[in-house]
Amino acid sequence: MENNNLENNNEGMCEVFNSHEDIVERVKERIPDETEFAELSEFFKIFGNPTRLKIISLLCLEDLCVCDICEALDLNQTTVSNQLRILRANNVVKYQKEGKMARYSLADLHIEMIYKVGLEHILE
Repeated sequence: MENNNLENNNEGMCEVFNSHEDIVERVKERIPDETEFAELSEFFKIFGNPTRLKIISLLCLEDLCVCDICEALDLNQTTVSNQLRILRANNVVKYQKEGKMARYSLADLHIEMIYKVGLEHILE
């Protein structure tokens, strides 16, 4: 049994360590720097909250005012407003005032693409 576990731990591993220096150098030149990775990590954390994802999913379908978002998600305005504040601060959504109403939309097409590709991936 112990030998079988050892084999599973090595599954997908090279049996000999022999890196391909030319390939390694080529990819190292093209990867983002540490600052960019840190910013990207923070960006993806925004998508780690189910309420924020629900708001994004609604805004992929149509621009909505805060009241409509609250009603569609059956959430109170404080909860929705707090999440919208986070999404605005991270340039995920934007809003436009229409009289006393604030109508929200996605900041750009990238956000919709990220959401839809993520959803497509988990539904495979």
